[in-house]
Amino acid sequence: MDHFELRNGELFAEDVPLARIAAEVGTPVYVYSQATLERHARVFREGLRDVSRKHIAFAIKANPNLAVLRVLANAGYGADVVSGGELARALAAGMKPADVVFSGVGKTRAELEQGLAEGIGQFNIELEEEGHVLGALAAARGMRAPAVLRVNPNVDARTHAKISTGKAENKFGVAISDAPAIFARLRQSPGLNLRGVALHIGSQISDLGPLEAAFVRIGELLAELRAAGHGITHVDLGGGLGVPYRLGEELPGPEDYGAMVARVTRDWDVELMFEPGRVIVGNAGVLVTEVIWVKPGLARPYVIVDAAMNDLARPAMYDAYHEFLAVRPNGRRMQANIAGPVCESGDTFAIDREIDAVEAGDLAVFRTAGAYGATMASTYNSRALVPEVMVHGDRFAVVADRIQAATIMSAERVPEWLG
Repeated sequence: MDHFELRNGELFAEDVPLARIAAEVGTPVYVYSQATLERHARVFREGLRDVSRKHIAFAIKANPNLAVLRVLANAGYGADVVSGGELARALAAGMKPADVVFSGVGKTRAELEQGLAEGIGQFNIELEEEGHVLGALAAARGMRAPAVLRVNPNVDARTHAKISTGKAENKFGVAISDAPAIFARLRQSPGLNLRGVALHIGSQISDLGPLEAAFVRIGELLAELRAAGHGITHVDLGGGLGVPYRLGEELPGPEDYGAMVARVTRDWDVELMFEPGRVIVGNAGVLVTEVIWVKPGLARPYVIVDAAMNDLARPAMYDAYHEFLAVRPNGRRMQANIAGPVCESGDTFAIDREIDAVEAGDLAVFRTAGAYGATMASTYNSRALVPEVMVHGDRFAVVADRIQAATIMSAERVPEWLG
């Protein structure tokens, strides 16, 4: 459920008409619903009601906007970060250092130092050498860094290849067969408090089967580690739960996920850690766009909108589907292609899709754009960075400005020898 709905023939975000936001802020523009964010945060936590010891850290990569993070911090969420920049954002948004988990396969020494200096709650170690470096850095500070070892369970999440992270050929974690030996060696580091293991097999997972298979393998690894004398107190189960992108699509929700987790892990006797991202913010945002032209095509007309692949990259990167709805639907339908103005054939959102009939000047939205939307935006073709708006009841605020090409260009320099 979200808080974007038609009222008297017009699409609203909570109690604000999207047309009003478009008129005052311009298009394209991302619009987030605070009520939806709060609801999804609550529903995910409630889905884990049968997990007695848990920690929930929002995956900031899904949407790092400070206002979004503040809503989730107020809901008691920590942060899963994958860079020093994301760590800084988490803290700026009010998330507690002790509630931050630092993941990522390429953490630099400077980022490890940053995490230690801030006193974060956990480092997810991706390779043995990283563990030794972290231990040495912590020991030099007179600290023991709280950490877990990320393992790769070699389970196919059956999601898009570019967002699959748990197969043997993926870059993340250590092979589960190598984990016991690596764990034993890292436990010798005086600067490490190696207290458990982590996994994450992919994103936009629409079937709980692969997740359960991965968790079963982790349970077997826990038994092996404990038999070797290692104390295990924490297991990070990652995130990856998918959201419906198509109207009427049914996917497992937090209730189903929580029941499975409680059943599989009931004898583990650990604190379970979760890193939800898309499932919290995906359906809490839309991208509002204006139709520039309806261009005749060979087979179907092209609806050319002012949003482009630099604003919403998922269709170009992953062939992702986003519902396209008119803000003021007229009741008619049309068969069309939808594309943006960027000079790439890949700047196409849909091919031969039945949509609300639109004309030049009409407003429309791409639904389920709250995750991996603005965070992946670029300035390709010297286009402005898209702004972001937060709605709360009948109020709204711009929570990220539109950064114009001239502002971006002001940070560039022509060397003197070029005249």
